[in-house]
Amino acid sequence: MDDNSAPVLTVQAALLTPPFSTLSYRLPAGFEASFWQPGLLLAVPLGASLRAAVLLERGEASNKENSFSLKEVAWPLEHSPLLSPGYLDYARQLALRQAESPGRALAAMLPAGLRALKGRLRFYAEKAQELELRSISGLEAEERGLLAALWQQGQGVLARAGAHTTEEEWLLLAPPPWPLRPAALKQRAALEFLSARGGRAGRRQLCAALGRGCAAALNALRQKGLLACRRESITEDGPTTGGTEAWLQSYGSALCAPPPFSLNAEQKAALDDFQAVTLSGQAASRLLYGVTGSGKTAVYLELAARCLLQGRSVLLLAPEVALAQKLKGDVEARFPGLPVYFYHGSLSPARREALFRELARASSPALVVGVRSALFLRVNNIGAIVLDEEHDASFRQDERFNYNAKDLAWFLTRQHRALLLLGSATPDIKTFYAVEQGRLKMQTLQERAGGGDLPEVALSILPRGPADRDILTEESALALSDCVQRGEQAVILLNRRGFVPCMYCLECGLVLRCPNCAIALAYHKARERLLCHYCGHSSPFPLPCPACKNLRYLPLGEGTEKLEEQLRAALPAGARVLRLDRDSAGRPGAAEAILRSFSRGEAEVLVGTQMLSKGHHFPGVTLCVAANGDLGLNMLNYNATERVFQLIMQAAGRSGRGEKPGRVIIQSRSPDHYCWEYARRHDYEGFYREELEKRRRSAYPPFVRLALVRVSFPLSWPQGESLLPLLGEKMRAAGSSLGVRVLGPAPSPHPLRGRARRFHCLLKGKDWESVRGVYSAASALPQLSSRLRLSLDIDPADLD
Repeated sequence: MDDNSAPVLTVQAALLTPPFSTLSYRLPAGFEASFWQPGLLLAVPLGASLRAAVLLERGEASNKENSFSLKEVAWPLEHSPLLSPGYLDYARQLALRQAESPGRALAAMLPAGLRALKGRLRFYAEKAQELELRSISGLEAEERGLLAALWQQGQGVLARAGAHTTEEEWLLLAPPPWPLRPAALKQRAALEFLSARGGRAGRRQLCAALGRGCAAALNALRQKGLLACRRESITEDGPTTGGTEAWLQSYGSALCAPPPFSLNAEQKAALDDFQAVTLSGQAASRLLYGVTGSGKTAVYLELAARCLLQGRSVLLLAPEVALAQKLKGDVEARFPGLPVYFYHGSLSPARREALFRELARASSPALVVGVRSALFLRVNNIGAIVLDEEHDASFRQDERFNYNAKDLAWFLTRQHRALLLLGSATPDIKTFYAVEQGRLKMQTLQERAGGGDLPEVALSILPRGPADRDILTEESALALSDCVQRGEQAVILLNRRGFVPCMYCLECGLVLRCPNCAIALAYHKARERLLCHYCGHSSPFPLPCPACKNLRYLPLGEGTEKLEEQLRAALPAGARVLRLDRDSAGRPGAAEAILRSFSRGEAEVLVGTQMLSKGHHFPGVTLCVAANGDLGLNMLNYNATERVFQLIMQAAGRSGRGEKPGRVIIQSRSPDHYCWEYARRHDYEGFYREELEKRRRSAYPPFVRLALVRVSFPLSWPQGESLLPLLGEKMRAAGSSLGVRVLGPAPSPHPLRGRARRFHCLLKGKDWESVRGVYSAASALPQLSSRLRLSLDIDPADLD
């Protein structure tokens, strides 16, 4: 046969960095053809650079057509595929749903360390040899063949810089206000940076953000006791201890032990149904609909035990890190000694990568506790995925790469023939509608697990008074004082952090706004800063008014910081107040410490945002006050009333969980709003029926497929707005043929963010395929500039 006609082995590889393309490459000589398997991580050339990529599939091409046009794979990064065929299918389905490329989906799914090319190739033969990845292509063919043979024998490795070695992590130790000199700008910047990122960051991350002088600032803050440096080893064995043998020993000693509590008849019936699914070998979904305090967590734990005893893995997921931390504590209390994989976004990059690798190669079943991103771990042989508080909007990712954790969990359980369990006292209306339509089966817990009745709910009308009025009404203040004097506890919900949400200049009437987003800046008194809660912009306060240079401001509205200050002054002497919000919980372990302190009775009152509204068990709490129940009620989202109702009902569920009866007071300026009557009766199903009918009349989910096309372009590019009519015309033409109603483009409710103009189009269709068709038509418009960015948000939580 003519050598020129011999086929050339090729691969399709998905780039893990922009432009996220899927490209064809020739395979280098010296490797067995069977070595190149889908899921293998690769280094591939793109222009003058090397990029990390994932091998999607193999193929062949003729020499005549492609031997000179295709570039060659630079080198494999692993000895065997890290990603399974099922994981690649998972990525493809996610990319298809979001109308993105597989590379874009994989980049969102994989830890940062797997997407970066860092380190040197190290080979072990008679003597060790190290090479830069770039230098491989310049070697003679014979030498490359020898290195390929060593690699396939396991005698080569990519020694990643900083991976599987000692990692330095800096931790924030103290909440604001911080005792710093006014001139210590670099030190303050370090504290602000850490506070905005959960109180922890690696040295490289800090130095990249702070620039020169970073090391000196960090050391000075450590000497002042404001920061600590932790060095820990991230080894090939991963962050957890033990291996298969330790796991099996844990199964025998921990999982087979009887639970420290007795399940009631409703819980047992639900558990038996869920276990039957995991044993059936078929995929299924269930809703566990139980009133607050009905013992849903106990059912989750026993389900996890039964799955592990079957040899199957379990994912227990919560919408927020604080709730996931509590869930992890519940697991550890129920199964002492059982290794638990805890995964969330505040982990260091090296630890996330180590966890991913360990779970990918684990042969034993695993128990994973975490937040939505844990669904991107490669977990083997899944038996059940539990989404606690399934209604919560935090199960959606609305930035960068959009996705809904329920969609991901549904696909994974189909792949693994497993159970998807959704739990809530106030289910998402779309979820409850699926039950009514027979697409989803439901188990119900109607009674509180420890006995007792649901708390009494009352409405208290907020007066339209001056800005500096007390946040609590006279009725609420009296109830709180009585509660404290009886030695009982209270929680107060105010879903707005900071001291006040707005600063108004008394001289010229200007409201201080973010220069990037045009959003009012919130004043955080303890930090003496004005913060944008959208982009994170921060300014010191006080500062001269940008318009008139005066320093006289009127604070408008109220936040948790102001409420805490008022309560400390108004409560009886000796009464203690704790606050739980993103500011007070901005240090590692801070949220857990606050919750533990309150649970032990070390404070009478806990003030907080939605972080305190769900999942927590406080037997001593007999009073819950929703300080401003109207917050969010009049937002433009079609589901605004539903989200307010859910938040209030979840917060109300913290009251009366012990032996004493509970009471709830909802403060509102809209006492005639229809949702309050249902809240007073704890009538979720009545609220559901009325809200469903409103959506039926207005053609909103669950009666249509809803998507949002977000359009943005730089503020400095005036031509962007001139392309919007053309974009709208193209989308409406596509929508007319596909049966999709197109509304817009119209300015976003927040039309400026990050120095970009923002518009959106609302799509209402009968199915997702037609909705994606309209988006594809818009994306293909030839007149579009690279500066005009489009993104598709399927089933958006916020119409912003």
